[in-house]
Amino acid sequence: MNLVPDPPFSQTGIATGPALHSCVPRLPMGDIASPVYPNNALTIQKNSRPEMAKREPALTRDAFLELRLGDMLHVISESYAYKTESYYSILRHELDGEKVMPASSAILDASVVPLCLERARLAKIPVCDWGISQGYVPLPSILYGLNYFASTAAYCIVHDEKQAKEAVRHLTNCGKYPVCYQKIPAGATISTCISVFGKTAGTGEGVAQLAKQVYDLFGIPLVTLVIVADGDSCRLSSLAPTRYCRLSPAERSLLLAYLNHQEFL
Repeated sequence: MNLVPDPPFSQTGIATGPALHSCVPRLPMGDIASPVYPNNALTIQKNSRPEMAKREPALTRDAFLELRLGDMLHVISESYAYKTESYYSILRHELDGEKVMPASSAILDASVVPLCLERARLAKIPVCDWGISQGYVPLPSILYGLNYFASTAAYCIVHDEKQAKEAVRHLTNCGKYPVCYQKIPAGATISTCISVFGKTAGTGEGVAQLAKQVYDLFGIPLVTLVIVADGDSCRLSSLAPTRYCRLSPAERSLLLAYLNHQEFL
């Protein structure tokens, strides 16, 4: 039984994927002319030197950016998890009375699968049916851990009782914590897409619309959507962190356009 950190995902057996490795992708901002925006500022919050800031954002692992557009501050990060620097930065701006996206409440809800899906359902976003258990799960299912250390980036896809038993034992820490399950319809496929300010690159209309709805609700600039597709319908399974090194060239270009103020939020 393997936990899945990020795409690509196996659609048979338990999902597997490559481990997350440190990487330092760079955005060639010097190649694109940027207009002057007196009230808009991009602030590099971590892992940057003054000379580096003049050339490009330092998209190193665990770094985050603060992009101010008008009176709204957008925090861009690989992960907004509780107790990370990006989370505390959001909280600090909220305590100072500033307008900031995403909100700390949205971050906390998005990090717990049942809360994420219930909030999305109330906003009329199509989501997977889910349940909570410490033992029984229907087959086949997607399973997420629900403990303090659980991450939405790590989940299991189980197709038989042996896989389910092993996955539940692992995710519940031998029954100490519950697990969230989502029954997978027969013939459904599981995929992921990266959303950059609610926009996607190279996806169909259904996935693009889902990403826009999720961004309108949670306001997370950089996030991975786990999606269950059944025929023409797409349903949200969870929201997961996104490593900079996992951005495709098209997704990186899309992010670059926002950082250069060439896209309207």
